[in-house]
Amino acid sequence: MTTDTPSLISAPADSGSLTHGVEVIRATLRTLPDSPGVYRMLNRHGDALYVGKAKSLKKRVVAYTRVEALPLRLQRMVRETVSMEVVNTHTEAEALLLESNLIKKLKPRYNILLRDDKSFPYVLITGDHAYPQIIKYRGNREAKGEYFGPFASAHAVTETLTILQKAFLLRTCTDSVFATRTRACLLHQIKRCCAPCVSKVSEEEYAALVTQARAFLTGHSQEIQQDLIARMEAHAEALEFEDAAQLRDRLRAIARIQAHQDISIGDLGDADVMAVHQAGGQTCIQVFFFRMGQNYGNRAYFPVHAHDVPAGEVLEAFVGQFYAARRPPVRVLLSEPLPNQDLVRDALKLRAEHAVELHVPRRGDKVKAVDHALTNAREALGRRLAETSAQKALLDGMVEVFALPGSPQRVEVYDNAHIQGAHAVGGMIVAGPEGFNKAAYRTFNIRDTDLTPGDDFGMMREVLTRRFSRALKEDPDHDRGQWPDVVLIDGGKGQLSVAEEVFAALGIPLSGEGSVALISIAKGPDRNAGREVYHQPGRAPFTLPHTHPVHYFLQRLRDEAHRHANGTHRSKRSRALGVSRLDALPGIGPRRKKALLHHFGSAKGVEEAGLTDLQAVEGISAALAKKIYDHFHPGG
Repeated sequence: MTTDTPSLISAPADSGSLTHGVEVIRATLRTLPDSPGVYRMLNRHGDALYVGKAKSLKKRVVAYTRVEALPLRLQRMVRETVSMEVVNTHTEAEALLLESNLIKKLKPRYNILLRDDKSFPYVLITGDHAYPQIIKYRGNREAKGEYFGPFASAHAVTETLTILQKAFLLRTCTDSVFATRTRACLLHQIKRCCAPCVSKVSEEEYAALVTQARAFLTGHSQEIQQDLIARMEAHAEALEFEDAAQLRDRLRAIARIQAHQDISIGDLGDADVMAVHQAGGQTCIQVFFFRMGQNYGNRAYFPVHAHDVPAGEVLEAFVGQFYAARRPPVRVLLSEPLPNQDLVRDALKLRAEHAVELHVPRRGDKVKAVDHALTNAREALGRRLAETSAQKALLDGMVEVFALPGSPQRVEVYDNAHIQGAHAVGGMIVAGPEGFNKAAYRTFNIRDTDLTPGDDFGMMREVLTRRFSRALKEDPDHDRGQWPDVVLIDGGKGQLSVAEEVFAALGIPLSGEGSVALISIAKGPDRNAGREVYHQPGRAPFTLPHTHPVHYFLQRLRDEAHRHANGTHRSKRSRALGVSRLDALPGIGPRRKKALLHHFGSAKGVEEAGLTDLQAVEGISAALAKKIYDHFHPGG
């Protein structure tokens, strides 16, 4: 795709009014061509408010100057616009691809956004070894071999791999492990590998197993089953019951995979099935992955959009962003037509470098697949609306319990984790009307080396200072979504006092406009969960009945922050355990390091050893002993 260099039209000095936004757009119109391209509305921070594409930039953008015809949501967008950026493209399909990429990258507030866009895992049969592996693979498809998928989740791939091991006995070990084995591993003992590493099978026999696995993964399971049945019966007739039993177990494994297919459309080939359902101003899009007619799982998505956007428009935006970073299959089945279906088809063809069929089926097995996806979309959205309603009720309950000015939209919860001050980290989790927002979680490695080990107050002071100093710098006007309504701290009156000191030092008010409500939650007598005590500035400590729903809700928030902080702390500690002070020694390789540890018992023993003791270690010369001693005793 070829595009011109983007042009930027800046705003006059006075900004923030609807009139000013219209003037910016009119200034842009003077230089816009009557050709395809992509435009961006930018706010005064330089953030993208909206990304749009057009067959004719001039004809599309002029619509934003007729503000009386715009919905209130777009009028707000025009009011916030202080500059525009424009990129010309050769075709409208190229513009659609660029628009999808920019929305995915910039996440503009006024676009329909696909939030949960994790990569999908694949099954990979490697192609760079005489005895290929069968493994789970995620990421850019750079490794040599054949890819099968995508699968909807890592769990689906793991379960499929386990059963494929039983059915086809292919190895999963790395090439280095394969090359160094001298006897068969446990997987061979439990009949999940044919042990090619120790020549239990020939290269030809192993290749036949790979061929069978490949045939199964490409939808030819019936042929594989018939072949195994015939061979099992032949072994049984020859009274070779052990061989017959092995083939029986492989057949059972294949049957188990087929039992998990749920819905299988034999003539569907490679296709993604997308169904959209709307209710309560929200949308769920359910995506099923079919490859060679086999169901590789499904995933539900909940795009972010204004409550009045039609389902077809949401689905069209979703399709563009969904395939912005992944290759589309040859067929995409939809529950309803897209407003610009031909254009989207052309854009996907450019992305995939092959023809892509976009089709809304009306009869046959394809309709069954779409109806199945639609049922799942309806049920998933129903569950989400119920959860969102319950979450909103709990946030509304916080208003009454803590005398908040309004229902909080963003609650941040803080906790620290360490062992006697070592590997100290602070954790922040975020919750709102839609539950935990894990993309907004943060971890703070404690940097202050002057802190007394285990100083929880000092650690909390550092974490809150860093967090809100950055918020003041990056979002001083509270208009970029970085500010919480409530800060909940795991701790008692002392931690709350630290938070008050930090907010006072940074000039953050605790009441009125731009304020943040502070709350701390401390465990009750004997650290008894269920008898927590709550602290707020200017208010006596109080408790809530253990059956109070807000009490249980805050316990969940506190426990999630605890889990997040402790998990990060454990990871940091585990990494540190693999590092030795001897690793930094010059001239010390694995053999000499091992000799030193055997001689002195620990790295600390080496550190405290004298010159004579170091020279007594096998392989340590006088010159090297002097280097080691000087390393641990500089200037001594």
